[in-house]
Amino acid sequence: MSENVVHLHKPADPPTPDTAPTVLTVVPDAPPAVPVPLWVRSGRAVKTAATHETTRATVRAAARHSLYTFNGGRIVARRAWDGRTGARYERMIRAAEAAGNLEAAEEWEDRLQRFRAARHHRRMDLLHSPVEAAKGAAVGTGMSIGVLVALGVVMALNTGHVGDVITPLTATVDFIALLIRIVQVVWGPALAIGPFLALLALWSVGRKQHAAPAWALPANARSSEGEPITPSIVVKALRDLGVPALARAIKEMGDAGASMLGPIRIAGCGVEVDVTLPSGVSTNEVQSKRRKLAENLTRHEHEVFITIPQAARTVRLWVADSGALDEPIGPSPLVTDDTMTADYAKGKAPWGQDLRGDAAALSLYQRHLLITGLSNQGKTVALRSLALWLSLDKSVQFLLGDLKGVGDWAMFDGLATTLIQGPTDEHVIQVTEMVEGAVTEMNRRIQAPPGTVFPPLIVLVDEAQVAFMCPAKDAEKRPYGGSKANSRYFMAVRKIHNQGRAVNVLMWQGTQDPTNENLPKLVREGAHTRASLALGTESQARMALGDKAVDGGAAPNLLRPGLDRGTLVVASDGITIPAGQSSLTVRTHYIDDDDATAITDRAKALRDGVTTLHAIERGADHDSLADIAAVVGDAPRVRTKDVLARLAARNADAYGGWSFIDLKRVLDDAGAEPYKSDGVMVVARDRVARALADRDTEGSVSGDG
Repeated sequence: MSENVVHLHKPADPPTPDTAPTVLTVVPDAPPAVPVPLWVRSGRAVKTAATHETTRATVRAAARHSLYTFNGGRIVARRAWDGRTGARYERMIRAAEAAGNLEAAEEWEDRLQRFRAARHHRRMDLLHSPVEAAKGAAVGTGMSIGVLVALGVVMALNTGHVGDVITPLTATVDFIALLIRIVQVVWGPALAIGPFLALLALWSVGRKQHAAPAWALPANARSSEGEPITPSIVVKALRDLGVPALARAIKEMGDAGASMLGPIRIAGCGVEVDVTLPSGVSTNEVQSKRRKLAENLTRHEHEVFITIPQAARTVRLWVADSGALDEPIGPSPLVTDDTMTADYAKGKAPWGQDLRGDAAALSLYQRHLLITGLSNQGKTVALRSLALWLSLDKSVQFLLGDLKGVGDWAMFDGLATTLIQGPTDEHVIQVTEMVEGAVTEMNRRIQAPPGTVFPPLIVLVDEAQVAFMCPAKDAEKRPYGGSKANSRYFMAVRKIHNQGRAVNVLMWQGTQDPTNENLPKLVREGAHTRASLALGTESQARMALGDKAVDGGAAPNLLRPGLDRGTLVVASDGITIPAGQSSLTVRTHYIDDDDATAITDRAKALRDGVTTLHAIERGADHDSLADIAAVVGDAPRVRTKDVLARLAARNADAYGGWSFIDLKRVLDDAGAEPYKSDGVMVVARDRVARALADRDTEGSVSGDG
């Protein structure tokens, strides 16, 4: 047990009785300091020096320049070997055979034979060249001496000195001696400097080819962001993909691995190339390594897409320009062209752009629709933009249920026949009864005479997962949510999927984070057009788009949540998809609430006026004539079949089974008979209003029910 030491501390100033009492402080014994061994301090110093950035940079530089020289020598030796032998031609032949191109293989074999014949001819010439060279040298020397002597004779005749005859010969000998002396002086330094110059030349070759590992290269050489895509880059990326059979095949081909590639075509904000894989390499082996392939191409994962075209053993690579996909696309034509109208049967909705930069338009004719994705990825905006375009066709009717209830669909008030907004169980019940009313209308249309043409009725439910997961039950203990045979919402959707298309009753749904619980299998497979924004897993992608699309390269799970907001993958025959692909990636236009309101205002101007219901009326007591007046609204006249559809949506229990005869009976009794206008039967607003006014004056109330 340690002892305590008592220290007496006194102030530095002279103490006074009032201000400077003695202070007692109790300090426990401190443990004795343990000296750090010298070898520990030395080890720490060595570790610090070894891990310092300067040391690491020095090691990288030494390794880089050494490998530049070594690999530069390999490159020069390879080039020399290729120039002296037929190795290059043999590699080309193997590459053509591996690609199955026998014509190219025969052509390269012919070139190899011509090269060998020319080489044999040169070698045979070398057997006779020494004799020919000796003869040529003797003849040349004799002629040269003769010329010099003749020149000396001319000089002697000119000067009168006989000694000038040998002057040219003497000058020539002196010149040769000077050259010999120069060589003798330079030869020693040249022998000393020559190896260094040779090493410098090899280093230069290696540096230009970046012949060193990536970790040893300088930062500006390692980062090749935005590097153009060339055949050699694609081949190297495939070779380093980690697929042994592919790497072996490319190694055998050598530089001719580019024979696997089709033409590199500019495609929108990137390039596209088809790669024919060697025998023994499957397409899914390449698909499964998308991230590594992208990094080998100096791109991010989201900038490379791999699809499967029709050709066997072929993958299609689309590689974006670096950073291009992070740039926004232009505004929607719905916003820029205020004269645009829609045609449900023949037109296509301008939805956005594909990766090539081409306009992506979707046909909505007789196609059920499902859009899914994680929360806050642009699902409602993508779904709403399709509804906004279709609203510009005045024949289209909407029944809308927004189970988020934050006003994303508020601009459809006065345009949709029914608009229910809210996330509670009561709102789910209302939406379920709205969908069941559409089923009743569908059955009425099915029973109509053959050849009858019906206006499109779009039943749209946003945040449909809320309905599927609703625990509420009705009075008969039937659940509204779930995926069982007694689930009311599930069964209503299934009925529309089964028969609605034929009579233009279509089901559109938007849902989050698809699972078997919030998006049952039978419902998601009933949609003709399936689209998905960013998702978390491949299993969710399969639920959203189906196995065929995912196996064909669709990968919404690889989109970046938040960064790729508004980008979705579409599987549908209603959009133009390149041959051999099963899906298309679309970057959708963003239409904000203000622009959406302006578009719906234009759509409302095309119509005579629509009274939007915000709840489904229930109960046995109803006033048929008043309900007819309510659904007619402010329009001067409405077609009888539209009145019947609106009545069914207003109160499915009361009017779901009504036919034209039932409607005519009520109107005839009230004195507001329907009549023909432009060849179709219509109900006049003024007649119905007059009948109501007369009835109220007389004090008689009609309560059909």
